[in-house]
Amino acid sequence: MLHVRSIWNGAISFGLVSIPIKLVNATESHSISFRQIHLDDGGRIRYRKVCELEDREVSTPEIGKAYEDADGTLIPIMDEDLASLPIPTARTIEIVAFVPAERIDPLQMETAYYLSANGVPAAKPYVLLREALKRSQKVAVAKFALRGRERLGMLRVVDDVIAMHGLLWPDEIRATDEVAPDTSVTVREQELDLADALMDTLGEVDLEDLHDDYREAVEELIAAKASGVEAPAAPAGERPGGKVLDLMAALEKSVRAAKESRGEEAGEPGEVTPLPARRTAARKSARAAPKEVGGKKSTSAAKKTAAKKTTSKKTTAKKSTTKTATKEAAGTATKQTATKKTAAKKTAAKKTAAKKAAPRKRASA
Repeated sequence: MLHVRSIWNGAISFGLVSIPIKLVNATESHSISFRQIHLDDGGRIRYRKVCELEDREVSTPEIGKAYEDADGTLIPIMDEDLASLPIPTARTIEIVAFVPAERIDPLQMETAYYLSANGVPAAKPYVLLREALKRSQKVAVAKFALRGRERLGMLRVVDDVIAMHGLLWPDEIRATDEVAPDTSVTVREQELDLADALMDTLGEVDLEDLHDDYREAVEELIAAKASGVEAPAAPAGERPGGKVLDLMAALEKSVRAAKESRGEEAGEPGEVTPLPARRTAARKSARAAPKEVGGKKSTSAAKKTAAKKTTSKKTTAKKSTTKTATKEAAGTATKQTATKKTAAKKTAAKKTAAKKAAPRKRASA
């Protein structure tokens, strides 16, 4: 971090805690820059700063800034005027809130900076804020002033460093009303299936593996021209047009190309959509699921019906057995009753015979 030049010195205001920091750029541009030249002789084209009143070139120390009013009047604004503005963010990154990271719209994000602790005494409060951000799993929203205007920022932890992303103010984000398609479009299931297949075929990528192909091609072109050899020719191939005539054909061709680039077999033109086919089958089975569920219910109903029949048979058997037992018991009871009645009749007959015999004895006496 020592070899990186700081672009701003100040402090983070965290409640009553003040953390002295240095602001350094977190990113760097690797784009190739060009100079303007005179095509006839190759001479450099330079821009000169000329005063319109004196018609002469002026040096940098002679140049200041001014605000142009509506009528064209220029109002000089000095650096001292801006530095004396009564705002707390002149040299301070003032934290105003802590929010979940998903609350920040990526459209708002601008330049990224690293915040470096400025001096040994700043290390302890710096680490305190860093660990608090880690544990809360939130980001800090802050206001700060840089290059002549107050800005909005988001503080988050990257490795062991607090990083700050400059944010656009919410009113600087344009509305999307006039950007979305103004016509009604219907997307078919087959088109979505092919789009899903293309997404699955492309798969995921490690961002570390991506590089700037255009910059490498420009470097090769510059090296070729510098050594006097012929510049490498552009690879032959179709250039993507701005108009898609057949969306399905374009999607199928994209799936084939993606598979070939990954070393997979592309298959025949009619076989380029195995994933959508599987998904279509899955969807069909999902759509047919209620029918299957209905079938299961029918089977269950059949089982229940069979069970009911079995139960009915068992019940009938029990009833018949009970009836038989009842009949047998009734028969036994009837026999017993008949036997008792017969015995009673015999006893009654004996008593009657005895009574008849007794008076006869009295008469003979």
